[in-house]
Amino acid sequence: MHLAVIPARYASTRLPGKPLLLLKGKSIIRRVYERVDSCAAIDKVLVATDDRRIHEHVASFGGACVLTDKAHRNGTSRVAEAAAAYPGAKLVINVQGDEPFVDPVDLERLCACFEDPGTDLATLAHPITNERALLSPNVVKVALAESGKALYFSRHAIPYLRDVPVGRWIDERKHLQHVGIYAFRAAVLPALVKLPTTDIEQQESLEQLRWLGAGYAIQVAMAGSIGMGIDTPEDLLAAEAMLAKE
Repeated sequence: MHLAVIPARYASTRLPGKPLLLLKGKSIIRRVYERVDSCAAIDKVLVATDDRRIHEHVASFGGACVLTDKAHRNGTSRVAEAAAAYPGAKLVINVQGDEPFVDPVDLERLCACFEDPGTDLATLAHPITNERALLSPNVVKVALAESGKALYFSRHAIPYLRDVPVGRWIDERKHLQHVGIYAFRAAVLPALVKLPTTDIEQQESLEQLRWLGAGYAIQVAMAGSIGMGIDTPEDLLAAEAMLAKE
C-alpha cells in the first residue's frame, strides 16, 4: 500500500488557521487532499493534525484524519506517527498541507523512484528559470549526481559556475529548485525521525541534510511544475488568481 500523509497545523505565525482558509469556496486542506487522492499511485490519503478543528473539518468532507502529538518538532515526525498506525504501508508520501496545486502526475513520478529496490527516500526538483528564485535563500536548490541522487541541498545557488559571471548563471540552465515533497520506504521512516540534528542542517535550516549526513541516499525525480505553497496573505491572493485562470 502507498500511503500519503498530509501534515497540517492550525498555528501559523504569518497565516493563522491556514489549512481551513478558503480558496474559491474550498479549504486549502481539502484542495490538497483531493489533489493527492486523485493520484492513481496512492492507495490511501490521511491528514495528520494536532488540532480538533482541522480534524472535524476533514471528517466533514469525508476525508481521513488522525490527531497527533502537539510536540512534534517537524512535519516528518508527525507523518511518522500517523504512518505507524498503517503497518501494511510500503511507501509513505509526505505532502505539505499548504500545497493546493500539487500535481498528481508528479506524485506518480515520485512513487516510480521506488521501482529501484535500492531507493529508500525520494523527492522532486524542477529547473530554475527565474533569476530571483536562483538567488533567493528562500528557494532551496539541489545538486545531483549522474545517477539522479542528491549530492547536496542548499539555500545558496549550487553548483557554483566558476567560469560564468553570476549575472549569466540563469542563462546556463544548470540549477534545480527542490520541490519539498518526500516519499519514504515505510521501514526507513522510524529510523529517520530518531536521527539527531546536525550542525550543517542547522546552518542551512534544511532537515534533508540530516538524512544525507547519516548516509541515506535521496533519489530525485523531475517534477513537471514547481507548485505553490501558501505561507502569507499575499500567497493566498496569488492562489486565488491561479484558480481563477484554471
